[in-house]
Amino acid sequence: MNTPVWALSLAYWMHMLATVTWIGGLAVFTLLVLPAARRTLDADVYAALVERFQTRFDAIGWFSVAVLLGSGMLQMSANPNYEGFLAINSRWAVAILIKHLIFVVMIAVSAAITWGVLPALRRAALLRARGRETPELPALLKRGALLMRLNLALGVIVLALTALARAS
Repeated sequence: MNTPVWALSLAYWMHMLATVTWIGGLAVFTLLVLPAARRTLDADVYAALVERFQTRFDAIGWFSVAVLLGSGMLQMSANPNYEGFLAINSRWAVAILIKHLIFVVMIAVSAAITWGVLPALRRAALLRARGRETPELPALLKRGALLMRLNLALGVIVLALTALARAS
């Protein structure tokens, strides 16, 4: 079955838009916002900024993941290089397999941020609002930043693998 051109075009556009949104958001926050905020804000304000940004970006990131999954499956099934699930017999197939494995790791890292770091940041904010000390806050902020940088690096590798697959 041939995929209609309009459907494939829409899938490519949505895939690129979701990629730019997710990876671009990671890049802006990790490379620009976090370093500037860390240097200029006190610890409480910095923690509040990180928590609020990550909460907002979380929804956008998970929506982007869903779009990437759906549009990516359509694109792959329409690609003439695709010969079936786990048919690894070309440079294209190897690049796509590695890309998808790294994408799964990115999802796991995002899950660690969403269900690990963010709830802990919220708890720390509540404790600080009640006047309690939160000695774990600096380590928690450092862990969140590390996970964001890791996801950004993995995203860059995914883009490189995409380029390799397209060049094959």
